[in-house]
Amino acid sequence: MHSADAAAGTARQRKWPSKRRVPVSQPGMGDPHQLFDDTSSAQSRGYGAQRAAGGLGYPAAAASPQATFLDDPMSNVAMAYGSSLAAHGKELVDKNINRFIPVTKLKYYFAVDTMYVGRKLGLLFFPYLHQDWEVQYQQDTPVAPRFDINAPDLYIPAMAFITYVLVAGLALGTQDRFSPDILGLQASSALAWLTLEVVAILLSLYLVTVNTDLTTIDLVAFLGYKYVGMIGGVLMGLLFGKIGYYLVLGWCCVSIFVFMIRTLRLKILAEAAAEGVPVRGARNQLRMYLTMAVAAAQPLLMYWLTFHLVR
Repeated sequence: MHSADAAAGTARQRKWPSKRRVPVSQPGMGDPHQLFDDTSSAQSRGYGAQRAAGGLGYPAAAASPQATFLDDPMSNVAMAYGSSLAAHGKELVDKNINRFIPVTKLKYYFAVDTMYVGRKLGLLFFPYLHQDWEVQYQQDTPVAPRFDINAPDLYIPAMAFITYVLVAGLALGTQDRFSPDILGLQASSALAWLTLEVVAILLSLYLVTVNTDLTTIDLVAFLGYKYVGMIGGVLMGLLFGKIGYYLVLGWCCVSIFVFMIRTLRLKILAEAAAEGVPVRGARNQLRMYLTMAVAAAQPLLMYWLTFHLVR
């Protein structure tokens, strides 16, 4: 009896497991007993995805249009075709330029240095002190101007022409007569006279039948040296009036006359001597007159292009 009651008490004291349902957390839902959502895991997952996509923690950059264009096979073919056309066009341009403008020869006339420019300017102002006027040659080719003071160059004439135009503008400005039209007329008239000189000398050389190595560029160089004296005359006229202008311009006119005589006679008369033409022959006399006419035209043009700039 007692054993039965003990068994019944044991059965009543045994507890069975609770069958209460535990809510299962679904994706995107937090714990119902939690006041705030934990977003650290989502942020970390997003940050990691960004790093994986872009590298070094930066988002991946979109492909540029240039890169997309270069990846296209047709664009590569078009670029290659365009490059070949550009190269062919450059070759044609260089060939035509060399035909009409000898670029290689022009480099020779600009092969100068500071020492040459200083000595050449001294020669233009004081040609009476110079003795040797022969141009030096090396293997039938004249040496560069920086090695021979007697060689013609284009640097001094070009710079002198530009300086002359600037000085003319300064002179016109001091007299309240400056205007772009007048300055342009001054520059164009100087170029026109230079062109007329070159054409007249070439025609005279052809008519006199002079076989000389005097080229057109040589003529431009020799005729352009007169701008140096013109600059000196105008500057002295601005500083000291007409007296300074006439004194300096007169000296420069005589100097350029002597310079042209001594330079051109080696280019024109020396060829006659080499051909065996008599000194007192008719053709040789014409060559002497031509040389003196070219030299005498320089002072006249120097005065004509500057006298109205000084008042």
